[in-house]
Amino acid sequence: MKPERKIRKSQPWKRGSGVQATFRQLRELIVRGRLAPGTRIVEADVAERLGVSRTLVRSALHRLQQEGYIVSIQSGSKYRMTVSPLTKEDARELYWIVGHVEGLAARLAAQLEIKRRKALCSQLRSLNESLRRMAETKMQNPNDIFDADLRFHKSIVEAAAGPRLLAFHNAIKPQAERYWRLYSSAILSQLTTSVAEHTRIIRGIEQKDGDEAEQGVRTNWEKGAERLCAVIDRIGERGSW
Repeated sequence: MKPERKIRKSQPWKRGSGVQATFRQLRELIVRGRLAPGTRIVEADVAERLGVSRTLVRSALHRLQQEGYIVSIQSGSKYRMTVSPLTKEDARELYWIVGHVEGLAARLAAQLEIKRRKALCSQLRSLNESLRRMAETKMQNPNDIFDADLRFHKSIVEAAAGPRLLAFHNAIKPQAERYWRLYSSAILSQLTTSVAEHTRIIRGIEQKDGDEAEQGVRTNWEKGAERLCAVIDRIGERGSW
């Protein structure tokens, strides 16, 4: 009787999981400014820094390039990869895209059944009140403000968005986050205006007015783009040459 052969099953998820983890690590470094705009990316250096293989890094860099975090620049006959610069045109486009995505989520939130809608509005009011208090204090912590604002917008998306809309939001939002983190200190003076714009969003959701809720979110992001672009005009673009 022949011995039973053991078939070794391939586990492609392991490599996929490794690429995803490497992608997230690199994206976090870029979003938080630890890999600054314009920084040259050397595959071998990144692999050594993260303690992973160059194959994983290569795949993660390819995805980062597809999503706009990294650009390839021609230098003579060769190409080199750098962290994407922060430009006024890119900021405006990203903010408008996020505004449309979150605006759709706000419209859907206005259609939630009354119990869930009231619970969401109560949560949004609490977060917006925290932002209002932060705006009034002289000791402003940009990270605390960012976290509260992030929770405000994320609460709307998570309460109402379906899996496709949520996935798209998760992919695009960190790109806008780069701008907030690197320009936040110059935007804090505009926080009171943003709090007022949030109030309109809450009112639209509470009153089951999808048009008002959606337009409120879009206005918040579009006005935010104007405020950010004014700061970029004053301070300058990052990583652009």
